[in-house]
Amino acid sequence: MDDIDIEVVADPSLDEPVLIEGLPGVGHVGKLAAEHLVEEFDGELVRRVYARDFPPQVTVDDDGVAELTHAEFHHVDADGTDLLVLTGDHQAASNDGHYTLTTAFLDVAEEFGCERAFALGGVPTGELIEDDEYGVLGARTDSADGEALADAGVEFREDEPAGGIVGVSGLILGLGGRRGLDAACLMGETSGYLVDPKSAQAVLEVLETVLGFDVDFADLEERADEMEDVVGKIQEMQGGGEGMPSEDELRYIG
Repeated sequence: MDDIDIEVVADPSLDEPVLIEGLPGVGHVGKLAAEHLVEEFDGELVRRVYARDFPPQVTVDDDGVAELTHAEFHHVDADGTDLLVLTGDHQAASNDGHYTLTTAFLDVAEEFGCERAFALGGVPTGELIEDDEYGVLGARTDSADGEALADAGVEFREDEPAGGIVGVSGLILGLGGRRGLDAACLMGETSGYLVDPKSAQAVLEVLETVLGFDVDFADLEERADEMEDVVGKIQEMQGGGEGMPSEDELRYIG
């Protein structure tokens, strides 16, 4: 296999599509958000991207069928807005791999005619967020409309996130900006300890406002309720001096 192998699954004609990236990261915020878009709008798989820099493993489905690790692009029609949604279970295993993969991802986006992009992710706070006060931090290329993002509730804070944005999300801005892509990164605040559906919803609510679509959040809200039960169990055990919950009880913790 080559370093990068792109499989063409479908070739729909898209009208001014917007690239949406949501790969694993802090709190799985971006991954949850991107997958929610694909599921709620019944997205169509258009590309599979295989890479030597992904972990050397396969996934196995309920029927025992194995498939080589890869990333996927889906076409999502979000109330008339064409989205090209990038999802997957892994990021690259090396610095060089991040550059190689992101270059390939941007090549696919250019092939479909994307001139705008949103990278979705999380920014850790180090503590549990209470009262559903999930802020969304932003970063952007020079050409992206910062005023529209701010009007949608995105905060641009000096020197945050500390240490910058690593991985594909950061490189979509860095490499994409060099290609003239209008790109922004939307980062939902999250503790950084748990999979965080509420933070994913906060990011999607910003995206709804900016791009003008409506998505049902019932599934994310159900997952958030499950996570609150897990957090409550942890706090109860810590308060009582007990050990951590069992592996089954923590099945929603990533």
